[in-house]
Amino acid sequence: MKSKYVILASALLISAATFAQKDQIKSAEKALKGGDAQGAIAILKDAENLVVNAKEAEQAQYYFVQGNAYLDLANKKVEEGKNLSLAADSYKKLIDIEKASGKLKYSTQAATSITQIKGTLINSAIADTQSNKHAAGAKKLYDAYLLDKKDTINLYYAASTAVNAQDYDAALPMYEELKKVNFSGKGTSYLALNKATGNEDGFNNANERDLAVKLGTHEKPKTEAIPSKRGEIYKNLALILVQKGRIEDAKKAIVDARKTNPEDASLLLTEANLYLETKDFETYKKLVNEALQKDPNNADLLFNLGVISNNAKNPADAEKYYLKAIEIKPDYTNAYLNLAALKLEAEKPIIDEMNKLGTSAKDMKRYDVLKAQRESVFKGVIPYLKKANELDPKNEDVSKTLLGVYKALEMTAEAKALKATM
Repeated sequence: MKSKYVILASALLISAATFAQKDQIKSAEKALKGGDAQGAIAILKDAENLVVNAKEAEQAQYYFVQGNAYLDLANKKVEEGKNLSLAADSYKKLIDIEKASGKLKYSTQAATSITQIKGTLINSAIADTQSNKHAAGAKKLYDAYLLDKKDTINLYYAASTAVNAQDYDAALPMYEELKKVNFSGKGTSYLALNKATGNEDGFNNANERDLAVKLGTHEKPKTEAIPSKRGEIYKNLALILVQKGRIEDAKKAIVDARKTNPEDASLLLTEANLYLETKDFETYKKLVNEALQKDPNNADLLFNLGVISNNAKNPADAEKYYLKAIEIKPDYTNAYLNLAALKLEAEKPIIDEMNKLGTSAKDMKRYDVLKAQRESVFKGVIPYLKKANELDPKNEDVSKTLLGVYKALEMTAEAKALKATM
């Protein structure tokens, strides 16, 4: 008889707890409607230990109110990144609960809010990176990826942004995940010039772009191939592993990548760069030759070989590869830029020597020789800078460098004409 009373008492305790929890959820909803999101969260916190034993409908309601409270704080810019993530976690729990129960009451609203959160995280991350808050931006981009793992481009941008923040510990697992999902990023870009803004706008597909051109809002449509990003991904992965002293892991990562993607030439260059970094010059040369044999007329490949050669302190080879890339692709802006930068490197030792000279007759004579050499360097880069400026007139670095060269050579008319276009 005694045991029956114990069971009855336990049932009453559970019932009382359930009623208390319902009251707390209602109180939290009331606080949120009154604009007190922090108060709503505090009320729900008190019921946190009870919610696991609640009915599925009450659990869903609990997480719905909690998600709304966190989202309200985020919208008010209160610890925005943190509260967006907490809101998303609450909504995901709600969706899982309702999916299991088969009763969908809040899931549609929750899914809409998650989409909103994803967009807010991405926009906030862009603002962070523009303010040089790369670590915060990387975290938000990664959180956006976690909300929708099909959208792997956000994982790629999160990893790249973490590298910009020099947070290699955060970047490494992101790159490893990109490797695991075999992310490429290869695709097609559909562009057209916006008549109102003068900027190039991107479109989801050719039909959307062509419609905008037909309506008259855009002009000069073009289609560009988006190259594979695997080379960059494995390069960064390998460099981080090398930095951590995990040389063999770095080599294995690239070997695995090449086996999975044998046609991706960028991975061959990445492997070459790795051996360059580890000062294994024989293997580096072997891989460079292999790359050229596979695709001797690939302008991008030749350009990248130019970059690698320059990094290897081999300017003669770098110049050869850049010129070959331009021969194949005459509008290769970056090849002209890199050629100009390569040529301008010859100015530094000349300036260093000029600064050490005195005022003796011998020194003044040497000064005149060096001055002529410096002018020769400047004259040599003008064709490359002019072509780069012609191809990319909005690039301020190019126009400023070209202007500086004109001024150094006292080419007043050319400098005045260029300045008028800036």
